[in-house]
Amino acid sequence: MNKFWNWVRNEDTGSAELIFNGPISEDTWFGDEITPAMFRNELSKVSGDLTVWLNSPGGDVFAASQIYTMLRNHKGKVTVKIDGIAASAASVVAMAGDETLIAPTGMLMIHNPSTVAFGNKEAMQKAIELLDEVKESIINAYEEKSGLSRSKIARMMDEETWLNAKKAQSLGLVDGILFASGQPQPKPEEDEPDEDEDDDDKTKDEDAGTDTPVDPPAEEDPDEEGKLKRRRKTDDKAMSYSAVAAMTSLMERISEKYTSAKGVPIDQLEKRLNLLK
Repeated sequence: MNKFWNWVRNEDTGSAELIFNGPISEDTWFGDEITPAMFRNELSKVSGDLTVWLNSPGGDVFAASQIYTMLRNHKGKVTVKIDGIAASAASVVAMAGDETLIAPTGMLMIHNPSTVAFGNKEAMQKAIELLDEVKESIINAYEEKSGLSRSKIARMMDEETWLNAKKAQSLGLVDGILFASGQPQPKPEEDEPDEDEDDDDKTKDEDAGTDTPVDPPAEEDPDEEGKLKRRRKTDDKAMSYSAVAAMTSLMERISEKYTSAKGVPIDQLEKRLNLLK
C-alpha cells in the first residue's frame, strides 16, 4: 500500500478515516501520488460515514475531478479535514465534503489552471479555450460549496488567493475550524457588488433627482499594487492546476521576502547549484 495513502477505522465513532497525503495524478510515477484508481479501490472498502484527512499541494485537475465526484457520490456522510494544505486541485477535493473543516494552521489556495502546449496558432487557441472551460468547471465546485458569485471566485483565481483558516471560513469555502467549537465564528463575507450594479444604482439616484454624496477615490497604495502584479504572474512551466504551481508561488514569496536580507538571494543560490550539477 502507498505509504502516503491509507485508511483506518475509528473505533469510537465507527466511521472510517482516509489519510490523503500527497500530490494528485492520473498515474503514479514516484510512488507518492494519489490516483483515481487507487482512491476508488480504497473507497470501496468504506460503506458508512467517512472522514478524509487532506494534505495535498494539488496536481492533475481531471484526476481531482474524479476523486471529487467519488466523494460526492459516497452514500455515507463525508467529512473533509484539512490538516495541512489543500492547494490547487486539492482545494477542489476539499469542496466535496458534506462538512469541510480546516486546522487553525491549515491553508487553502485557489488559482487559475495552467498547462503546457505546443503547435501552431490554432493549437494555441484550442489550449486557451480548454483552460477557460477548465476554469469554469472548477468555479462550479467553489460556487456550490460557498455560495459566492462566479465573478468573485474568478477574480480570486486570477489573483492566486491563499487563505488561512479564518479567511477560508468567512468566505464559506470551509464550514468550520478544527478544535474551535464553542468559540465565536467569523460571519460570512458579503460579496462585492459588480460594476454593472454600481452603475444601475448611480442611474437610479440621478433619475430620482437626489444628490448622492460621492466619496473621493482612495489613493492607491503602491505597495499593494506591486503585490497584485506579482500575484498575477503566470507560471508557464506548470501542468494543469498543478502542485508545481503551488510550490513555485510559495518559493517566489519566500524569495521576495528575503532577497533584501544579508547573504546570497535564493535565485542566485539556485543558479550556483545548477552549475554544480
